[in-house]
Amino acid sequence: MSKYRGPRLRLIRRIDSLPGLTNKTSRRTFQSSRLLASSSLKLSKFSIRLREKQKLRFNYGITEQQLLNYVKRARKEKGSSGRILLTLLEMRLDNIIFRLGWAPTIFAAKQLVNHGHILVNNCLVDVPSFMCLPGNVICVRNYLKSKNLVEKNLKTFFDNLVVPQHLSFSRDNLVAKVHGFVNRKSISLIVNELLVIEYYSRKF
Repeated sequence: MSKYRGPRLRLIRRIDSLPGLTNKTSRRTFQSSRLLASSSLKLSKFSIRLREKQKLRFNYGITEQQLLNYVKRARKEKGSSGRILLTLLEMRLDNIIFRLGWAPTIFAAKQLVNHGHILVNNCLVDVPSFMCLPGNVICVRNYLKSKNLVEKNLKTFFDNLVVPQHLSFSRDNLVAKVHGFVNRKSISLIVNELLVIEYYSRKF
């Protein structure tokens, strides 16, 4: 299953910050990165690559097979495979809904899309993995329930919301537009995408 149902804070303490997984913060000062820095235990290259791969899986809420398919697609394109991989993940509809602040997490954004609250170019889209392209117009369905759900989330997170440069939206009518592909600097997840490509290179 794509959805991680275990303790999210435990996962964050093990892997590091995953903004798409949860907006909660742990009361513990323990951080996995600090442990790795202070530990005398030397991690293998495989374990380091695996950790970076798991960051993508859990943050974007996708299955192992889905991530493998994205890697295969990225390797076929011209350019940096790691950069293209991140672009493919960031341009998913569920992630864009999350980045717009319409949902507190990517998992909540998946639910909004699955339940038919989101329109793309005035057409109902209920597939979270739908790939958005420059020029697409995304809006909330003109139902009271749909608008109330999004408005509730915006009231909670709007003050700390940072909308990426490739996106814009009108707060009044809840309409957003995709102006281009995501810039690497706009990606909030801290990950070494090249290590993910290296992890999967043994499977090709």
